[in-house]
Amino acid sequence: MSNSAAAAQARKEAREFQRKHNSWGKAFSQHYWLYIMLIPGIVWMLVFCYLPMGGLIMAFENFSPYAGNGIVECLLKSPKVGFGNFTMLFTGADFVNLLRNTLTISFANLLIAFPAPIILALILNELRLMWFKRLSQTFIYIPHFISLVIVATLTFQLFNVQDGFVYNAIKNVFGNAPDILSDPKMFVWLILGQNLWKETGYGTIIYLSALAGVDPQLYEAAKIDGAGRWNLMWHVTLPSIRGTVVIMLIMKVGALLNTGYEQIFLMQNASNRSRAEVFDTYVYNRGVSQSQYSLATTAGLFKSIVSLIMVLGANHVAKMLGESGLY
Repeated sequence: MSNSAAAAQARKEAREFQRKHNSWGKAFSQHYWLYIMLIPGIVWMLVFCYLPMGGLIMAFENFSPYAGNGIVECLLKSPKVGFGNFTMLFTGADFVNLLRNTLTISFANLLIAFPAPIILALILNELRLMWFKRLSQTFIYIPHFISLVIVATLTFQLFNVQDGFVYNAIKNVFGNAPDILSDPKMFVWLILGQNLWKETGYGTIIYLSALAGVDPQLYEAAKIDGAGRWNLMWHVTLPSIRGTVVIMLIMKVGALLNTGYEQIFLMQNASNRSRAEVFDTYVYNRGVSQSQYSLATTAGLFKSIVSLIMVLGANHVAKMLGESGLY
């Protein structure tokens, strides 16, 4: 037997040995409690994430809840319309306005709200008094745990034109104040301000964790070369957490059309509806309020497809630029 054939046979035997000793059954027997702990999460995902995907068939039919005796029978017996619902959605009078409002809010959050936790994490990382740093982190985390209903109520109490404290303070100082609760042009800034106040502090957790993993020797070497605090942050800190930033950016881009139903719905009113109607509220209004289940499902499926394309595209771009990406 030649040397090449012998080497090939040896590699084959090594792979077979590895396969036998690394089988799923052996791994399960060694870590069976870990696999058992996965069961509740797997069941939840199957029931709430994968099972409802069967309802996507409504996007390709004129669904009627009276077509059968059960949900499955209704799905199967409702008249099929092919891509008619998509045509109705894309050619409808609301689609352009929905897309504009959704993208405006999403890009505002992407350009302003996304970098905010990174900047705040860098500032906290520069604090040298540990007690002050911990105290600051505690206070900036608290808004995340406040319900959006309470956030909406606080916003109304502060900015309503009757007795709002902030509204009257601005009016007394400048002689006039914008009605941000009713002015359609102010709606994007209203939502952006709430997001900044509520989520910026909590968003620093991931970046602070990444900053904790930066090798201190990198800072020491840079200091020896004469780098100041600004140069340390720009040339050492930021490059060290670039991978984390890219992954979070990919996830943010994937959720570009998800503006958050609850927050938009709570701040929406008759005066600002022209700028406040987004895909999330459209699905609720059409599907629940008007019982147009097929059209609402079509809008939701359109959002999901766009989100998938955005995630794949952003991940591909990240890999082209030399980052690891999501997968």
